[in-house]
Amino acid sequence: MEPVERVINNIDWITVIIFSSVLCIVIAKNLFYNRFLNFMILPFNNKYIFMYNKKDKLINWFNIFFTIFQLLNFSLFIYLASNILSNSENDPYPMVFLIILGFLLIFLFGKIFLQIGSGFVFNNNKIISEFIFKKLSYLNFSSIIMLAANIILTYVLNDSKIVVFASIFLIVVVNVIGWITIIKNYQKIISSYFFYFILYLCALEIAPFVIIANYLKDQGI
Repeated sequence: MEPVERVINNIDWITVIIFSSVLCIVIAKNLFYNRFLNFMILPFNNKYIFMYNKKDKLINWFNIFFTIFQLLNFSLFIYLASNILSNSENDPYPMVFLIILGFLLIFLFGKIFLQIGSGFVFNNNKIISEFIFKKLSYLNFSSIIMLAANIILTYVLNDSKIVVFASIFLIVVVNVIGWITIIKNYQKIISSYFFYFILYLCALEIAPFVIIANYLKDQGI
């Protein structure tokens, strides 16, 4: 009996990532069923925000599971989309994915840390924590779109730029809905501190994406 060399397909590790992310939302759904149902209609109904904005806003297991889900799918989506848009070969090993994941971890938690720090500086910790909770909720919801895109790009339409651009469009729409909701809820506070709001918007929201866009442009993506 001769040994047969097994060739591991380069989507094996992607399957593990997708399965791990799905496991996170399955656990979240089973442990927090009612909260999960309210979360799933977030872009169409603010019930989730009103019900959970005041209690255990950031540090709770539902948010933790969905943040892990978001980071895994966001990293994988960037990995797949960058390969498709740059017409490059997929790296058969997850090193590039791990680098993207590490960058997003530092970016997300660094940004949250700076926002919480600004709350201490301006003595408005409660408002800032509510603000972070709402933004993170919409970002977590948009990661469901990323999951669908990752599955399609991995198993169905491997080189589809249409899927990439359609997914980006839907992700932007969900988060714009979130921003409109936030601005409507805090319009009085924003108008009172308009200069600081613009400063925050430019420094912590717009500037990082401009840097990322310039990097991708330099890489020819």
